[in-house]
Amino acid sequence: MSNKEYRPTLAQLRTFVTIAENRHFGTAAAKLSISQPSLSQALVALETGLGVQLIERSTRKVIVTPTGEKLLPSAKETLDAAETFLAMARGACGSLAGPLTLGMIPTVAPYILPNLLHHVASELPDLQPCIIEDQTRHLLEQLRDGQIDCAVVALPVTASGLTATPLYDEEFAIVVPSSSPMAGRADITLSELKKLDLLLLDDGHCLRDQIINLCRNRDLSPTPTGPGAATTRAASLSTVMQCVAGGLGSTLVPVSSVPFECNRPGLSVARFGPGVDAHRTIGLAYRSSSARRDEFHQLGDIVRSAYRETISESPFPSMVPSAL
Repeated sequence: MSNKEYRPTLAQLRTFVTIAENRHFGTAAAKLSISQPSLSQALVALETGLGVQLIERSTRKVIVTPTGEKLLPSAKETLDAAETFLAMARGACGSLAGPLTLGMIPTVAPYILPNLLHHVASELPDLQPCIIEDQTRHLLEQLRDGQIDCAVVALPVTASGLTATPLYDEEFAIVVPSSSPMAGRADITLSELKKLDLLLLDDGHCLRDQIINLCRNRDLSPTPTGPGAATTRAASLSTVMQCVAGGLGSTLVPVSSVPFECNRPGLSVARFGPGVDAHRTIGLAYRSSSARRDEFHQLGDIVRSAYRETISESPFPSMVPSAL
């Protein structure tokens, strides 16, 4: 029987939501930075106060009960409403101010952050940004769990409960060893990628998936066959660049990375010719239930401006970004 005087705390609701989304007590406890006993106690207090079972526990898995599934959307909306309340209290409703945790993928963050943070400092002096760099899958998990407010990622975003606003299209450039016959060309076709041993980022990086999809759509094989290339594993574009300079292969990179990654001995940059569609779309993702949509759109405009400034430093002056 429920206690009519009972009112759940935000911590209890957050515990329920995190367990329901992760279906694992250990994972939920780690994400909330609390012990498993404390997690269980919070859930028991919530269920006891409400007089209903939200989570069914077994030795093999965690199951959200039908009642839990029914109440889960309301719990998420309550947590989002609390965040909106805090934003309003800080004077941040409709005008970005106070703490904001922004996720960014590794193939965006290092390149646009200098310009982005400069814009934030000059245009939003009351904003206190916290930057989290991580792979797309992890950022979307953190976004759904309420650990970050929004994230700059490559589209599409198909995770339930999230909305993504397109910000800009970004072309790919081809990075080859300086001795390559493609070096410096501006008329590369997709079919010519067959001549290259393409080096890719390690599993989990969306840029790897984008390049593989680009090649597969043109019946090309993205698997490198050159000496040592097939066993090369790289977690950053900087490492890939060193491998290209060392003759292990070639790669594709977003043009925003060119001024930072390609200005080193042994590398040359080529570009695709007119009419070749080789790009990715970058967007800003946030929870669909968030009431801060207008603020995130404002932030998205700043991200777009930072990107434009970044590629203006590219050695390809004719590469005008396509804003969405």
